[in-house]
Amino acid sequence: MKRVVLLYGCLAGLILAVSMGATVPFMHHIPNELAMAIGYTTMVIAFLMAFFGVRAYRDGEGHGAISFGRALSVALLITLLGSVFYVMAWEIIYHFFMPDFMESYSAAVLEKARAGGATAAQLAAQTKEMADFAELYKNPWVSIAFTLLEPLPVAVLMSFAAALILRRRPLAAA
Repeated sequence: MKRVVLLYGCLAGLILAVSMGATVPFMHHIPNELAMAIGYTTMVIAFLMAFFGVRAYRDGEGHGAISFGRALSVALLITLLGSVFYVMAWEIIYHFFMPDFMESYSAAVLEKARAGGATAAQLAAQTKEMADFAELYKNPWVSIAFTLLEPLPVAVLMSFAAALILRRRPLAAA
């Protein structure tokens, strides 16, 4: 199981890391909605490795059979490893290439609120909230946790889907 998880988890992680590295430089040039669509589409593509990994495990080590629980554990481990790559890629990009990310992110959030007709009081509250979040985000454990939360829902959904689709009972001996 370890070999399958490492191979397919690393493939998922490389897809996520390369995609992030390729798209982050254009972050300020594309609309936020499009950037999110690209990011989550990439996550779905990367986490397809869970499907391929579970299938490889089932057909190889499982001799054509795998329980839902075993399939889910293999898929979750693959997507977890991919998510770790995602977090590592973001932390490298954030600290070495985009140390001003929180300032530009805060400015974009405030501009969106301003364009949406927020009152001065609402803008002041939003400004304080963004400043508090920026201060919190300076803690590496907090930034890692927030970054891990991004791919986690997709990872869990793809893992459950792979386990449901690929589970197969052993053939009865005749």
